[in-house]
This record gives sequence, C-alpha cells and structure tokens, in this order.
Amino acid sequence: MSSYKDLATERSGRCAPPRKRDAVRDQLEALIMQMYKSNILYSEAVREFKKRFILTVLQENKGNQCRAARQLGMHRNTLSRTIAELKIDVRQLRAGVKRPPRSARPLTYEKKVVR
Repeated sequence: MSSYKDLATERSGRCAPPRKRDAVRDQLEALIMQMYKSNILYSEAVREFKKRFILTVLQENKGNQCRAARQLGMHRNTLSRTIAELKIDVRQLRAGVKRPPRSARPLTYEKKVVR
C-alpha cells in the first residue's frame, strides 16, 4: 500500500528534497503544537489551513481556477465549491487582469462562410 506522500509525489511528478521536507515537517509540528496549546478547535484549524493553502495556489496562478485546481490535484468544480464555502474573493487575486471586450480584440481569423 502506498503512503500519502508517495501518492502526492506520483500525482504531481515532483518531490521536495529530503532536507526541505524535514524542515517543513518540523515547522508544521511546531505550528500544530502552538495551535493545540491555544485551544484552537480542529474544525477551525482545518478551515484556516484550507483557506490559506488554496489562497496561496490561487495567488501563484493569478486567480486562474483551472490551473490552480490542476496544481491542487482536484477538479475545477470542487475548487469552485470550496472557494465559495470559504468565502474567498477571487476577483482580488486577478489584479485587474481582464480580457478586452470583443470589439477591442484584433481579428485573428476569418469567419467561414456557411453554405
């Protein structure tokens, strides 16, 4: 049976070097102990982790949910539903990057004549 780490590596095709993984693991354990001692409920911790993790990936992808979902290893619809549940405003992540209106776009192809 494969471990979670093996499955994640298999899916993403990448893996952090052993030293880096150990450092991240140590930081995570310290954070968990700090949260436990602060009496943070499990549900609150999971919600906050999900929100921060998804926000980070969305920021790296400039708000593009399709690319973010691919990197997270989840379906786009699942990501959209999770974003709505966590009340994340994706518009802020897009930094004003909008497609120009159709009338302002250059024509790249000619329409085919319908017979």
